[in-house]
Amino acid sequence: MTTRRVALAFAAVLTVMDVTARALEPKIVEFVFESAPFASAHASTIAETSDGFVAAWFGGTREGANDVGIWLSRRENTGWTTSVEVANGVQDDGKRYPTWNPVLFQPRSGPLMLFYKVGPSPESWWGMLRTSTDAGRTWSEPRRLPDGILGPIKNKPVQLADGTILSPTSSESESEPSRWRVHFERSSDGGKTWTATQPLNDGLTMAAIQPSILFREKFGGDRLLAVGRTRQSKVFATTSDDGGKSWSALSLLDDLPNPNAGTDAVTLADGRQLIVYNPVTRGRSPLAVAVSRDGRAWTKVLTLEDQPGEYSYPAVIQTSDGRVHVTYTWKRQRVKHVVIDPTKLTR
Repeated sequence: MTTRRVALAFAAVLTVMDVTARALEPKIVEFVFESAPFASAHASTIAETSDGFVAAWFGGTREGANDVGIWLSRRENTGWTTSVEVANGVQDDGKRYPTWNPVLFQPRSGPLMLFYKVGPSPESWWGMLRTSTDAGRTWSEPRRLPDGILGPIKNKPVQLADGTILSPTSSESESEPSRWRVHFERSSDGGKTWTATQPLNDGLTMAAIQPSILFREKFGGDRLLAVGRTRQSKVFATTSDDGGKSWSALSLLDDLPNPNAGTDAVTLADGRQLIVYNPVTRGRSPLAVAVSRDGRAWTKVLTLEDQPGEYSYPAVIQTSDGRVHVTYTWKRQRVKHVVIDPTKLTR
């Protein structure tokens, strides 16, 4: 089934977005699953392929439990397929570790990529990669990334004009307190080999992880912006003028509070930046959308959730039909999927 047919299937079940001065209501499509063989779900990711949409997340007894695996579903014209486990942390000696933070990425050419982490904790995990040539139906054998390469920690890579895959990543040290440091990894051969930058921050003065990469020019280019999570109660920002080879010192964005929770962001086709985040300094509700024309001044334009509970760890993409798709953790029980018309996101 083509992406166009998937988009038409979505259109058939969505109501017209009600845009009023009071509120912008997103087109909430559905939960990715209604029931599952695991109690807890978190850290979703979504990608568009030539044959529809694919979502993944980690699920198990609870975050960090050894039974946590990577689960996946594909969006067909009748809805999301039954969730299947596509990766786990079972080792050659039979020992099983938890898995963490899947990230789906579809390069312009080549297979769909599924990055994820395996290990006892974020301080000691390692990066893994599987690929699919049939839009997520079947997968290659798991491959461990080289020592020193973690892969994207939470949010999707981007692909530069020359084909380079640039991966937003970070590390958490085993020291007390843990040092949270941002760096970036790049591959010029479709993910076969990787190089990494040095950390951008000391991890204490500015404790930052889980960046998202944005383009500062409407049609791509080498001028980049990265934003993400901190312990400093605001979203951080850093810029690059050379395609991610070097980056500015981290700074804080006054318009974007952060409760030490994951965010995700995307550059829209019209050149605006869009971020999904928790617009508070404590807790993981509400969950909201903000937009910016310059990456410095941001305006909150939409609230996705505002009830008690946890609504967190969003993933966001803009698809070929121009719509914005967001998946996020819903109360640690399910993954919710929202479709938004970005032309309505104005104030």
